Amino acid sequence: MDANGYSDPYVKCLKPDMGKKGKCKTQIKKRTLNPEFNEEFSFDIKHSELAKKTLDISVWDYDIGKSNDYIGCQLGITAKGERLKHWYECLKNKDKRIERWHTLLNEN
Repeated sequence: MDANGYSDPYVKCLKPDMGKKGKCKTQIKKRTLNPEFNEEFSFDIKHSELAKKTLDISVWDYDIGKSNDYIGCQLGITAKGERLKHWYECLKNKDKRIERWHTLLNEN
């Protein structure tokens, strides 16, 4: 949360081994502590290779004039707990949308 009591969150997706093609981000949700992101991104990758890859999905707070703040929720092979379970469920269910709500935490 910024000094004004709100946050300006957005989601970043990064597939490290794809360079610029592997980067995407959502629109910034201005002045909210309860963002909801209903945007889709797709990457051209074989399902059989997905378990060996890392997809980093993270939530950030946009700040003008200074570095953006990480505010939580990473999904991917390095995630933990419920986020890791979500990732494995996605890997097990090819061509099926697996949706989950994740609580955002400031882990810094």
